Amino acid sequence: MIRVPLADGTWTSVELSPPRAWEEHPRPHASRVLFAAAHVAADPLGDNTVDWESTLAFRRHLFRYGMGVAEAMDTAQRNMGLDWPTARELISRSAAQASAEGARIASGAGTDHAPDDVTLDGVIAAYEEQVAFVEDAGSRVIVMASRHLARTARSADDYHKVYGTILRQVREPVILHWLGEAFDPNLTGYWGSTDLATATATFLDLVREHAAAIDGVKVSLLSAEHEVALRAALPDSVRLYTGDDFHYPELIRGDGVRHSDALLGAFAAVAPAASAAVAALDRGDLAGYDAEMAGTLALSRHLFSAPTYYYKTGIAFLAWLCGHQPGFTMLGGLQSARSVPHLARVFVLADAARLLPDPDLAAHRLRTWLETAGVAV
Repeated sequence: MIRVPLADGTWTSVELSPPRAWEEHPRPHASRVLFAAAHVAADPLGDNTVDWESTLAFRRHLFRYGMGVAEAMDTAQRNMGLDWPTARELISRSAAQASAEGARIASGAGTDHAPDDVTLDGVIAAYEEQVAFVEDAGSRVIVMASRHLARTARSADDYHKVYGTILRQVREPVILHWLGEAFDPNLTGYWGSTDLATATATFLDLVREHAAAIDGVKVSLLSAEHEVALRAALPDSVRLYTGDDFHYPELIRGDGVRHSDALLGAFAAVAPAASAAVAALDRGDLAGYDAEMAGTLALSRHLFSAPTYYYKTGIAFLAWLCGHQPGFTMLGGLQSARSVPHLARVFVLADAARLLPDPDLAAHRLRTWLETAGVAV
């Protein structure tokens, strides 16, 4: 039993759930392609540096459940503490580990090392540099949305120019990432319009023109209705990797005709349960899929509640509770981005989903953290 604080200032007592021995699934799943966007653990004794041992061990944890790793993405604090030199090292280390483990990896290539006043040609050059690095590291490329392009572009044609130039050069099909403003307000008006239908039309024109160079698109707009419509409009050869952390169970399940694959930050938090769900899907057991996935949704929706871009704080907190890293510290001090009641509820929901491998350890860590935060337990 542990007492935890609530958002309204009251307390509740939680009876710890027994741990569940989740079945590992070291090979990729058959029915869906799954990527978990992984966070980075900061070194508690370092000066804003990465704890490489814990960070790489967490990726091995994801591999054990059939997950590929989406590396150096938003979950890893890209544009929020993880600079490009450190991202380069992260991609190199993680790609080498994935190769040794026989696991999937796709890594983010963006423009975050470019100066703020970069021109459109400078945006292209920045993308080219990062894409080449990711390819040379042996990873699939995820072409990330660019804050620089959002500032510099004056029309949809500018997006076509930049992305078209990159897509004509890539060595293997890439994943395009459409990141919505809930995750990064700096990307408002991406694809040249704040009107969603107009932006979607531009995006689809680009994908259709360069379909041979695109493995799939990751869409992080948190709208199941939009994703289903976009999925139906994509060329048959292009996957839709859901980035919808609010509705992923129904989107991955599909409608009997089409389904989404997954590239989710939420899967870094719920990998064992998501793996069990998709293993059921592999067997054709839809009821089993629904039952396993249902337990993850409340936790994911809480982690990604507004302001959504702070979701990675909850993911790092849960990784610490689960024993995947020695301390709850993040690059740039981002561990302070969520409130005490918010993170306490992460514990409650993870316990309810039976995602705490050692509930007693998690409860001990929560108690010590609450005391450090000045909250009497």
